[in-house]
Amino acid sequence: MSTENNVRNGGRAVVATLAAHGVDTIFGIPGTHNLEFYRHLPEFGIRAVTPRHEQGAGYGADGYFLVSGKPGVVITTSGPGLTNVITAAATAYAESRPMLILSPGVPTGFERADVGMLHETKDSSGALNRLLVSSQRTRTAEGAAQAVAEAFAMFDSARPGPVHIEVPLDVLEGAWNGSVPVPFAGHRPGLDDHVVARAAEAISAAKRPLVIAGGGARRAHAEVVRLIETLDAPLATTANGKGIVSETHPLSLGSNVRFPSVQAESAVADVLIVLGSELADSDLWGGAIGAQTSIGVRDESAQQTVIRCDIDPDQLNKNLPGDILACADTGEFLTALMSALESAPATAASARESGADRVTRIRQSWATDFDFDAIGARVTRLVEDGAGSNVVISGDSSQVTYDGTVHALTASTPDQLLYMPGFATLGYGIPAALGAKLADPARPVVCILGDGAAMFSIQELMTAAELGLGIPFVIVDNGGYAEIEGQMVDRDIEPFAVRLSRPDFAKLGQSMGGAGVTIAEADIDSALPQAVAEALDRTVPTAIHITVGH
Repeated sequence: MSTENNVRNGGRAVVATLAAHGVDTIFGIPGTHNLEFYRHLPEFGIRAVTPRHEQGAGYGADGYFLVSGKPGVVITTSGPGLTNVITAAATAYAESRPMLILSPGVPTGFERADVGMLHETKDSSGALNRLLVSSQRTRTAEGAAQAVAEAFAMFDSARPGPVHIEVPLDVLEGAWNGSVPVPFAGHRPGLDDHVVARAAEAISAAKRPLVIAGGGARRAHAEVVRLIETLDAPLATTANGKGIVSETHPLSLGSNVRFPSVQAESAVADVLIVLGSELADSDLWGGAIGAQTSIGVRDESAQQTVIRCDIDPDQLNKNLPGDILACADTGEFLTALMSALESAPATAASARESGADRVTRIRQSWATDFDFDAIGARVTRLVEDGAGSNVVISGDSSQVTYDGTVHALTASTPDQLLYMPGFATLGYGIPAALGAKLADPARPVVCILGDGAAMFSIQELMTAAELGLGIPFVIVDNGGYAEIEGQMVDRDIEPFAVRLSRPDFAKLGQSMGGAGVTIAEADIDSALPQAVAEALDRTVPTAIHITVGH
């Protein structure tokens, strides 16, 4: 069958616009109503990845974005195909990550008709519009193409997030007489020179500065390095900011903003610079960044100056009111700030603790802040040993991730941890690893997660096998939902509904066309690095089943 066609319909308008914006991969499942999208993918050289569930399509698209830097694109069919991807889309919204979701909708004139059409939904676009950045039901093929171009412009110029475009069936299948929209740049907030000057003045007088960076600073690696080295200031990041600066850098405190020692240091900083973060409790675990008497209430006696930068103005005072607020792209703000600092008159140097000494002192407290010998941290370090320092690790809402990999992985780049601390969904890790591996096939990608999380998306091992992806899936099996069991005990509830039956994950991996290995917890030090290294050499996935306390 020829890969070219002359069908100029709404599907072609959308796919041609995707190609014009550099899209080379989509995630989704073909269905009765979305085939006019799929018709045109081969002609434009766009690869279609078919997971076993649309939720996996969304998580795969997110993992693809985190490694490639390109917004993830998902195509679903109408009705249940679209509703299946909602949790993944809501995850992208919570983590401020770009995602474009395309779906067909009921024909024009049949909105809310309730006539019993296949996959008929009351108001899909209205529902998603309340959950995501936006959802638009288009009326023409030309409008659908323009909506795609507008979504990409938004991704590059505002706080990113998921966008849904619904194309009515008659528009998807109907004639397209327009042209492909030319990609255009969105409008970023302009820099306020007065704000930059005030920030430079405050920083020039700082004796104990501290920098906190979140996911909004991911693209500003060079600028953040320049800032902390110029200021001789320690840097701590959120989970989404992990690896913005190599965690081997002498001024790096890693992605450890939840550690009491880091939070204590933030309270005594005379100038606190927060870049691209809402300072969420999902990162702080009940603590606080900055001198505050309670969340959102500054301790005025501390005489602390807080400088905040975010592309979204609604983030600038969230969880910690700022004194100097820069609504701007982080990289653009820091470039202007460094220019202002270099042209500012030098201030007299005063004796103060060096940034590297502060980092060393703070790290000495970490033995009481975090258990680096717990199973999640140990497994993470052993995986690094087997995969190398460039490894990408996808995690899940599993104890081994948030109480292990987030802190134990030594990241050098901001794409090494695939995680979603805010929405904390189960089922993310396996499909996210697939997306990451597709984005960079030569890069070692490993998934570490718990048995409970694995069962949410274990079917995607079949997808990995089909695609020939040599990904080790390290499943730490503690017998169910151990964290929730602990919470029950803490509340004097007799544990129930949390000790779960599990499959033999190694055999399950083999049955899906991959490999399988079982390792007892007592043997992980000697066996896990080798198992990971061998798995990375395969062209099929490997389920590495670690049995804990069995």
